[in-house]
Amino acid sequence: MVYNKFIYGQENGHDTIDHIGKEDHGMKERFYRFMQGRYGQDAFSRFLLGITGFCLLFNVLLHNRFLGVLAWALLIYTYYRIFSKNHSARYEENQRYLQGTAKARYWADQQKKLWQERRYHHIYTCPKCRQKIRIPRGKGRIMVRCPKCQHEFQKRS
Repeated sequence: MVYNKFIYGQENGHDTIDHIGKEDHGMKERFYRFMQGRYGQDAFSRFLLGITGFCLLFNVLLHNRFLGVLAWALLIYTYYRIFSKNHSARYEENQRYLQGTAKARYWADQQKKLWQERRYHHIYTCPKCRQKIRIPRGKGRIMVRCPKCQHEFQKRS
């Protein structure tokens, strides 16, 4: 008899209850239980996985033993960090990584923002003070006044 997603039956004279569909949720639940209390993935571990991928790719192309050993070492260290239960040490490592890459990440974000703005705006530089000025596209030839030094110059938008 089937009742409420459970199978009730008798086996060897004992009542048994089996959950239907335990194959669907069993591995997922086991993985969630396994990861409870562990540090998990952060920005530094994603960076290490990316470097590992590049090392493996170049190892396949160049057949360099050093790159293969380096890739395996990075992969083992990355998974050690992900499965670690020492949250304070892993958090500190991630913070050092984030502080060390803050300027590069800020520069990359600014470049991404500029490329997105170029669709609707021209970005000009004032010839006098080097201030960046954003002008909307499609306005023809216009006189641009720098908000910083008040210098006027003509540009095509």
